[in-house]
Amino acid sequence: MSFRSIHHWLVLATLVWVCLALVACSGNNAEGGDGSLSQDSIARQEELAQRKKHRIDSIMKRFPRIGYHRVHVTDQDVLDSLRRLCAKTDSTFTMYRIITLLNRKDLQFMRVGDTLVMPDSNYKDILAYSLFPQYWPGADTIKKIVVVSPKWQSYACYEYGVLVRFAATNSGEERKPSFPGRYAVNWKQRLRISSLNEEWELPYTVNIHQHAGSAFHQFEMPGRPVSHSCFRQFMHDAEWLFKWVRQAKYDTVKRRSIPFSGTPVIVLDVFDFSRRRGGPWLELESSQDVSIELPPDPMSVEEALIPISQVPHDSRGSLRNIKRYITADSVLRELGIIRDGVTLRESINYNKLKAKKEAAKKRALENQKAAENANN
Repeated sequence: MSFRSIHHWLVLATLVWVCLALVACSGNNAEGGDGSLSQDSIARQEELAQRKKHRIDSIMKRFPRIGYHRVHVTDQDVLDSLRRLCAKTDSTFTMYRIITLLNRKDLQFMRVGDTLVMPDSNYKDILAYSLFPQYWPGADTIKKIVVVSPKWQSYACYEYGVLVRFAATNSGEERKPSFPGRYAVNWKQRLRISSLNEEWELPYTVNIHQHAGSAFHQFEMPGRPVSHSCFRQFMHDAEWLFKWVRQAKYDTVKRRSIPFSGTPVIVLDVFDFSRRRGGPWLELESSQDVSIELPPDPMSVEEALIPISQVPHDSRGSLRNIKRYITADSVLRELGIIRDGVTLRESINYNKLKAKKEAAKKRALENQKAAENANN
């Protein structure tokens, strides 16, 4: 063996010995001789656990109980006074947000004869009125997630398990419902003209199901589930959510969005459509009467089942696992999500219907004109 080879071998052996010594020293600092954690490490872990517990406790208790009372709108004078109190001006906008949130409806849908929920005290921070917990342990490793409760006509946004937004929604009506399960943001558009009806202008659209067209967007809020499966919002909430969520990642090879790579969305439940009027939020006595239970592992929630009838005919050819959509209706009925006797409404392309009607009208006029010319 040459001197140079011996020298290289010695250098290599020395480096290996140094690395092993460093690893051993590092292990000795963290562990005892038998491989157990050292007293310092145990104490450090306990301190971190206590700090986390204290932080969570402070988040959970950051707002006091707010009592609610009822105001009966007996006549037009009461209604006018209410609308002045909650006008969308700089000085009354907070009150507008609180009252419309608690009643899940906008001012123009408040009528004489209504009974409205009013708070005993007004907090500028809308999170104080949340029905969702202020902290969600199951989401503490997720950067952003949205959770929706059609039962309570509201949704919440979390960042690493901490509640950052609580808002009202009006979800899908019974024959075009918003189905429970896991979704994710696909794309968003500042102003969307519906692909089914060009007369529907949908500000701040956030799509969560490519084929069924389910989305969050701004639209009229009458205080009940009335949409075509979408989640309507007040304008200020729609704008905030639009800016906050993240779109799906894009696959540059397949030239399409990567499924479930955008902000996760969990729809928890269904609205009780046996109710003829109102909803359970109108019966609460305080802000702390209800704490909506959230899944311990949100990402294990099953992907939402969507019946094939809820997907426009033009979109059915691109469905992944079409069998799942075909069987979804019967499964949802077995689970009680679709009530007995309820027939879901097919997704209708109103733009195509309108075009057909206009074409038929044009043909009728042409035939009429041809007949008149023949008679002349």
